[in-house]
Amino acid sequence: MKAFRSLLIVLLVAALGIFGAQWMGQASVRALGEVIVRAGNHDYIATLPQAVLALLIVLLLLWLLWTLVSTPFRVWARHRRGKGRARLIDGLQALDGGQWQRAEKLLQSAATEKEVRPIALVAAMRAAEARDDAASAGQHLQQLGAVDPTLHALHSAERWLELDKPLEAITALDLPGIQPLPPRGLSLRTEALARAGRAEEAYGQLGALRQQQALPPPAVAALETRLALQMLDEAVDVSALAARWEVLPKTLRVSPQAVARYASRAVALNWNDVALRVIEQTLDSSWDEALVTLYGTLPVDKLDSRRASAQRWLQSHPSSPALLLTLARLARGQGQWTQAEEFLHRAIAQGAGPDAWEALGEGFAAQGEDALARQCLLNALHQRRGDTPLPLERRDLRQQIQDQAVAEERDEHGFPRLPG
Repeated sequence: MKAFRSLLIVLLVAALGIFGAQWMGQASVRALGEVIVRAGNHDYIATLPQAVLALLIVLLLLWLLWTLVSTPFRVWARHRRGKGRARLIDGLQALDGGQWQRAEKLLQSAATEKEVRPIALVAAMRAAEARDDAASAGQHLQQLGAVDPTLHALHSAERWLELDKPLEAITALDLPGIQPLPPRGLSLRTEALARAGRAEEAYGQLGALRQQQALPPPAVAALETRLALQMLDEAVDVSALAARWEVLPKTLRVSPQAVARYASRAVALNWNDVALRVIEQTLDSSWDEALVTLYGTLPVDKLDSRRASAQRWLQSHPSSPALLLTLARLARGQGQWTQAEEFLHRAIAQGAGPDAWEALGEGFAAQGEDALARQCLLNALHQRRGDTPLPLERRDLRQQIQDQAVAEERDEHGFPRLPG
């Protein structure tokens, strides 16, 4: 079929040539115009179609001549490109196999080809870093800067972050010539901003990270939480703290971890009422042991109102070790050591751990009961080591039973709550 098609094409071209020659030989063709070329004392006269045909033939001959002359060079260039790609593939395979020195040598050779030079230099830099040759890695990175500024900026920022120099990483990524940044550049810049103490700016880049899918959704969610907490910690005044709290998503604002950071920073900025209120609102809707512990340790006055809230929570959470420890701390802060001691014994019986033993030991020391204080502090040390604490001789069996006894917890329908 191909031979038949080729024969038809040849016959068609021959027929067109014959008809064209006959047409150009007619006298009527001169009516289309003539072309006169004068060279020296001679004039060359041809009709316009003949002149156009002659020009096309000359151009075709020149093209054929150029093709013949450039063929060896093109063949050699194609051969070099093939060799460069082969060295690149071999170098990447050696890099993947852990043959660092061989990989770097092959990749350096592959970098002489313009088409694969950027990726070859990046891989060669990785090989040099793998064998802990910082000088060679720096040379490859410097060569990369003249070939691909964007890749140079990304890898420079990565190296600055490894050296814990986030400001230099931000400078490398903020060059005008590489904007807009690719997804990996956005991720590196976000991390650099966070390390530089500019969490609010980093938090503002989360939308771009999601849009460009620079990180998987779980990683973006974890990054959002980390940046939000850091952003709260970096607030310099109550206005900034309130503004940053309001921009957080609702799911994050109700999380105990975020509430704890917000309250701690609010207390540091002397915004005590807001700190207490946000903790109380969160605990009323969702109980958290760590948050109630923070509630009892905040350096805030208003011991009466805080203890009243804790006593109210005790009705629904009678076996909470953190709540019992908080009540003990608040009672001691009010100067009521007897009640604080009872709460501490109950907290220890419910599993409050070394913190409760330490608080009990501090209380006994303040009361001048040094022997009991030493035993409590020793029990705290034992529990931190995983050993069993020794019971206090001060508590008889009836008191120990009372410490462990708690009211049955029931849900809003009146049914007993299951453990956990």
